[in-house]
Amino acid sequence: MKYYVDIHAVHGGNGTAGYPFKRIQEAADVAKPGDTVFVYPGVYREYVDPKHAGTEKNRIVYHSVKQGGAVITGAEEVKSWEPYQGNVWTARIPNGIFGSYNPYTTLVSGDWFIATYIAHTGEVYLNGKSMYEVTDLQKVLEPEIYKKSWDPAFTIYTWYTEQDEEKNETVLYANFQGADPNEENVEINVRRNCFYPSREGVGYITLSGFTVKQAATQWAPPTAYQEGMTGPHWSKGWIIEDCEICDSKCSGISLGKYLQPNNDNKWLYGKLKNGTQTERDCIIQAEREGWKKENIGSHIVRRCNIHDCGQTGIVGHLGGVFSIIEDNHIHHINNKQNLAGAEIGGIKMHAAIDVIYRRNHIHHCTRGLWLDWQAQGTRVTQNLFHDNTLPLDENAGPDCLDGLGEDIFIEVSHGPTLVDNNILLSDHAMKLPTQGVAVVHNLIAGSFTAVGRGVDNGSNKIASPRYTPYHLPHRTEVAGFMTILHGDMRFYNNIFIQKPVRPGMEEIRKISTDNPWTDGNTTVGTLSYEGYPSFEEYIAMFEGYCGMGATGDRDKYYYKLPVWAGGNAYFNNAKPMSSEKDACVDTEHEVYVRLKEEQGEYFLDTNVYDYLPEGTCTMISTETLGMAFEPEELYENPDGSPIVFKYDYYDNGRPLNPLCGPFADQTFKETPLTTDAEKPVEGSAEEPAEE
Repeated sequence: MKYYVDIHAVHGGNGTAGYPFKRIQEAADVAKPGDTVFVYPGVYREYVDPKHAGTEKNRIVYHSVKQGGAVITGAEEVKSWEPYQGNVWTARIPNGIFGSYNPYTTLVSGDWFIATYIAHTGEVYLNGKSMYEVTDLQKVLEPEIYKKSWDPAFTIYTWYTEQDEEKNETVLYANFQGADPNEENVEINVRRNCFYPSREGVGYITLSGFTVKQAATQWAPPTAYQEGMTGPHWSKGWIIEDCEICDSKCSGISLGKYLQPNNDNKWLYGKLKNGTQTERDCIIQAEREGWKKENIGSHIVRRCNIHDCGQTGIVGHLGGVFSIIEDNHIHHINNKQNLAGAEIGGIKMHAAIDVIYRRNHIHHCTRGLWLDWQAQGTRVTQNLFHDNTLPLDENAGPDCLDGLGEDIFIEVSHGPTLVDNNILLSDHAMKLPTQGVAVVHNLIAGSFTAVGRGVDNGSNKIASPRYTPYHLPHRTEVAGFMTILHGDMRFYNNIFIQKPVRPGMEEIRKISTDNPWTDGNTTVGTLSYEGYPSFEEYIAMFEGYCGMGATGDRDKYYYKLPVWAGGNAYFNNAKPMSSEKDACVDTEHEVYVRLKEEQGEYFLDTNVYDYLPEGTCTMISTETLGMAFEPEELYENPDGSPIVFKYDYYDNGRPLNPLCGPFADQTFKETPLTTDAEKPVEGSAEEPAEE
């Protein structure tokens, strides 16, 4: 059945084409498996709570008639501003509008949130752009530039909130820097979510072509109920496609965990059990309570424009397993830097079991893609990463950031994690306090950091290793727990290019030498793995060893694991580890690599392919890579079939002796790196048929 929604319709419609519903929720109350809800353009200021699930064969589809034209927002306009002093105005909001959740009395909080940052889940928006909350009225009257922001000039647009308990009102003060807020578009977010089922298990829903924005979402760590502006809320089979997702206080899309009341932010509130232990408890409890491939995950997020969220564009723990995240444009996440903690990135996912991230464009984020714990069977392929770092001021240094950013961060996972055919152009390409990763056919112009460190739990004097789970191959069932030994890494057919190091990054490196979480390394190449054993050296330690008796050397079970490398090329003084016997180190040519943007399309401008050796690389496959040490799982497809890396960044075929790097040849010079799906589509996505 087809239902129709039009914000411009009169009240009392029955959902037909001639007499449509006025609110999306009216359709969400009645839509059943196989139904499609067509939503006409307009601004829908409502929280949509889908009541019914679809089925695998009969989905429930919510479809914006014009792509991006139907806007679901968590914000309301405010036109009651009164002059206060100078450029500062004030407005009073009756608290009844907020219901049981007032974003201006609710502080952002949760496990791994840095509590010194005081922020409410509410926001004030001037012409669609979120202003900067401050902690007292004087900072509204006399605002100062906030250096950590990517947009410091806008940081003097400040606001402050307090409660008038006698009148039961939220009082807002805002400095609009000379603008008249009653003449401009000023909004405040009042709803916690936009399109998000309140119940678990509402699966097989498609959300297509909407703009979803401005929700007062809460911090979403892995040990809490993880919410977003939109998402499946612990179910299976959602598709979120062709949407613009923006301006969530914390997270845009959540593929995350359900509410476990006994564990929800237990570290923050209970104090006695560390967050890492709580996270292990959450995983085992979820397994007991139905976390299985048959029930949870297998979502698709594709062709979405996700930007300007405070914590993450996409977040998830456990609930995102077996999903595909493809062809998305994810950018400008956490650029205000008024939220800080260990859960920030363009994408931040725990337990990305058999998740595929492909053909995404991720840039200008504090951190690009963060795979934390259980990146088992995870594949990151054909993505473009750049400018995921501290603010791009040439002299930006330690005072401009709360954590060192990079394109990809893989943390305390046992693998197998596959990173292939990507372009990694940020200052730091990968942060690798982990093991079980294969890095194949990438172009890498940033360094590796945190190699051999960053796996303890932060205690000062007592050892605190983080034991993390590994799983049955292509399943959620836990097979065991183990700490990270480091190594078990593979580097094949990559191009490494050393770019000039920004002064600020070099300053950070100098003060990071003794940091247990990162070394701030700025040298590009595999040199970070210097001294790791080869496979032959590693297995030789166990020849003739029985493992028993007082003379048995059991320390060898905690030695670093072997590292494999072959077919890599190094330019501009990028450095291989000395055991890499066939490394091509070019000391003759000066190589450049940069991006060019032309009418919204990105092209790679580099001369490196003029100097690549030909015929020296071999075709890499699952057979070459073998299996990750701890889970004993092959580097293979989610269905268990083998992978042969015979296709490049564009899915063009490679010869049997391919070039290293992500391209089979030099056609990249004329071919955009990004897909047409990044561009907004003009006109109608699908005109509904008349009944």
